[in-house]
Amino acid sequence: MTYEEFLDEVTTLLTELYDLDDEAAIKLVVDAQADDFFVAHDDKEELRTVAQAKLDAATIYQTKQNKNQTQRKQQQRQVQKKKTP
Repeated sequence: MTYEEFLDEVTTLLTELYDLDDEAAIKLVVDAQADDFFVAHDDKEELRTVAQAKLDAATIYQTKQNKNQTQRKQQQRQVQKKKTP
């Protein structure tokens, strides 16, 4: 599949597997592109498969979840520091 078709597949999988709306899935893929996540996929056609799209969708989603969790923990620490005399 082409690079663009591959990105569409990853986006579709994000909506199907993780119940994201289209806008959220597109944002995850665009952000991953901005972070150079898909550079190798552009160069190597063998990385643009449905199986690889499933792996990449899972990786992108999990990375975002981990980032969100870290941010929440940091915010909680800030709130606790303010409460502690």
